[in-house]
Amino acid sequence: MNKKVLYTLEFDKIKKRLEEKATSEAGKQSAARLVPMKDISQIKNAISNTRDAFYRITKRGSISFAGLKDVSEYSKRLSIGASLTARELLSVNALLIISERAAAYGKKQREDEPEDSLSGLFSSIESVNDLRREIERCIISEDEIADSASRELQAIRQSVSRMSGRIHDKLSGMISSLSDCLQDPVVVQRSNRYCLPVRAEFKSRVPGIVHDTSSSGSTLFIEPMAVLELDNELRELEIAEKEEISRILARLSAMVNEHIDVLIQDFNILSQLDFIFAKGNLAGEMNASVPVYNNKGVIRLRKARHPLLDPAAVVPIDVALGEDYSQLIITGPNTGGKTVTLKTIGLLAIMGQSGLMIPANDRSALPVFTEIYADIGDEQSIEQSLSTFSSHMTNIVRILKRINRDPLHTLVLFDELCAGTDPAEGAALAAAILDKLRQKKVRTAATTHYSELKVYALSMDGVENASCEFDVETLSPTYKLLIGVPGKSNAFAISKKLGLTEDIMDDAKKRLSEDTQSFEELLVDLEAARHSIESDREAIRRDREKIAADRKKVSDQRRRIDEQREAILAKANEKASNILRDAKQSADAAIRKINKYGQSNPDMAKMEASRQNLGKKLSHTQSASIEKNKRSAQKNDLIDPKTLKVGTKVHVISLNLDGTVHSLPNSKGDLVVTMGIMQSKINIKDITLAEDVEDYAPKPVKRRSNSAYSKAASISPEVMLIGMTTDEALRVLDKYLDDARLARLESVRVVHGKGTGALRKAVSEYLRKQPVSGYHIAEYGEGDSGVTIVEL
Repeated sequence: MNKKVLYTLEFDKIKKRLEEKATSEAGKQSAARLVPMKDISQIKNAISNTRDAFYRITKRGSISFAGLKDVSEYSKRLSIGASLTARELLSVNALLIISERAAAYGKKQREDEPEDSLSGLFSSIESVNDLRREIERCIISEDEIADSASRELQAIRQSVSRMSGRIHDKLSGMISSLSDCLQDPVVVQRSNRYCLPVRAEFKSRVPGIVHDTSSSGSTLFIEPMAVLELDNELRELEIAEKEEISRILARLSAMVNEHIDVLIQDFNILSQLDFIFAKGNLAGEMNASVPVYNNKGVIRLRKARHPLLDPAAVVPIDVALGEDYSQLIITGPNTGGKTVTLKTIGLLAIMGQSGLMIPANDRSALPVFTEIYADIGDEQSIEQSLSTFSSHMTNIVRILKRINRDPLHTLVLFDELCAGTDPAEGAALAAAILDKLRQKKVRTAATTHYSELKVYALSMDGVENASCEFDVETLSPTYKLLIGVPGKSNAFAISKKLGLTEDIMDDAKKRLSEDTQSFEELLVDLEAARHSIESDREAIRRDREKIAADRKKVSDQRRRIDEQREAILAKANEKASNILRDAKQSADAAIRKINKYGQSNPDMAKMEASRQNLGKKLSHTQSASIEKNKRSAQKNDLIDPKTLKVGTKVHVISLNLDGTVHSLPNSKGDLVVTMGIMQSKINIKDITLAEDVEDYAPKPVKRRSNSAYSKAASISPEVMLIGMTTDEALRVLDKYLDDARLARLESVRVVHGKGTGALRKAVSEYLRKQPVSGYHIAEYGEGDSGVTIVEL
């Protein structure tokens, strides 16, 4: 794919952002080398890698590859027996640590977790733990080898320490006896030898070797003869230490050489993973999705956003091209988003073919283009003395020559095609160029101000109009792309809005041709019809959402009724079981006593007392039920099915519950009775009037007057929870929301403060379970994270 279009569509800026996501130098280099691919299997594989990295980041967090260094440059040196430095060995160790960390990250967290496209890469990493542990044991830093690296090194360093101590002791004794000869009573080092700072006039008092003098010559740094031999022995020990360190580094280097092939393989895998996870992180930042690829040349972008624009401000667009039509002619005002639309189409196509997820909604479709050409921006060439029109035309001629290579897999983008010259000639040239591309079925998107191209799009098969919407009331573009609707001229509407006088407006309209006026009037009618359709569509959408919400509410209510019914029946069964158990226990006790009395001379007084107690107990458990049944039977005789009305208060005998009539009896005598939130079908023989009802005819239902809402109507749109405990706050919030609903408030502010976040979290958990339209943290300047906005 030509490099010019990559620069024109700003793909280099996307790669720069991708480089910033990579954590290793190798990953950054891979991002810098990224180019679009043309093989659909390679593209799908690359996008699968990006998608799976994005999913892993979402579930487990990202992984860092910082510190990764290419060890292949050590291979040749190691093969000839050379040793690595401590710094180079630490680079190898960094690779080993990253390999071990990546292998652990790549392991499945659950046995049933499916494999993905990255599983093979992670499983190919070979951790050389023995080598890592040995390097960490021997090397502390770039400049320090551990004493425990070898027994010989430890012994040498112990000897060095003892020898240094003897030298210091010797020199300390000399300092006390030669204090008047010394410039300072200290031991110093010169040329890596221990010396005393002797004043020049006392040189003869301190026999030894002069290693240095002060700048003034007044002080001589002398190594006393008394420590010369000790110093020599110390130097020999230091040489032995260096030799032992060299042997340790050589041993570690030999171990690295044994595993160099594995290390190089791990480096290549980790570099690839770093690049893939950089793509995954970029996808997360862009809220991107995986495009669906086709071989039919169809572009279908759903809610596509230009990735270089502010995500909070960019207006998503829906674009279709290559299915019912191969050309899209986009019209509209300047700064209305036409150029951004072209760049979005081209840039997303390049990103997808580069293995990146695209900032658009799921199920967006893209084909594989072998070439993408774009004539966008100011092409004026001062060096070649070409005007803007000439430069654009030079570029267009180059494009037309090259499309013959593979027209069905070519995308061409024109911004203000043939502008910058005589409008009549420019429009004719533009129509001819577009028709040439249409005949070859080249996927083309072009922006223009020429009305003739709107007519061309309406009259030619395979060509479709589109426009960038403009709000005349605010004199600003909305940046919405409308496919199928040509953009109308807003010159008159804008001029009138800005105060141009009517006489000038009328004169200008007279100067327009009749066809032009008719065409503009047609566009006005189309625009009005579109607004009406969109308004109806929005109303239908809202109705559907309300129906879905009501359906869910009914379903939830039915579920609660079923649960309550089951609970009531279970409680009734348990109560009946308890009554039977108590009766059986009383009977058993009575039988045991009778048997006892039968075996001896019975005490008739005790037997009579037992009989009376048993009778009282049975009477107690049955009296309430018997009495109620009597009352029920008496009242039931009075119930006439014809006189029952909806709302009559009744008692259901079998359930021992009070309720109200919800529906009148049918031919079988069945009716529906509401008991609390539960409704049940009951036969009229199983009901009686409730005890507290004097007349079973229901009283008229009183309409709630405006005064009933007086308290709710005065409710504040804000509730303050700061300073309360969680339980107190939730009780206050629960009652407040009930009052707010009565007052028909559309939204309220819940002030919980920032603090530790515990109260905010409790409020969020409470609202999640409530029947509210939605809730969100307040915007900056409205309370920020200290306030939650609730939509009722």
